[in-house]
Amino acid sequence: MNPTLTLAELEAAINDWRRRSPSTGDELSLSPQVAALAEPYARMIFEHVKALDEQTLSPAAQQAIAVWRQRSEPKPS
Repeated sequence: MNPTLTLAELEAAINDWRRRSPSTGDELSLSPQVAALAEPYARMIFEHVKALDEQTLSPAAQQAIAVWRQRSEPKPS
């Protein structure tokens, strides 16, 4: 079974990436990671989907989620 990504997880990942890579320039461009996650987020909201198969994400979005999950894992004491 492929891993799923919930709407809450996607929101947390977007917020984390926004903190780490804020919008830049006069036009406030999104970072590449936030831009990659914005499309599935909008699709989930529009289609009222609570979770999706991670394999349906673009490679850039999959990478952004993988890095976010790695950074979010509790560190051993």
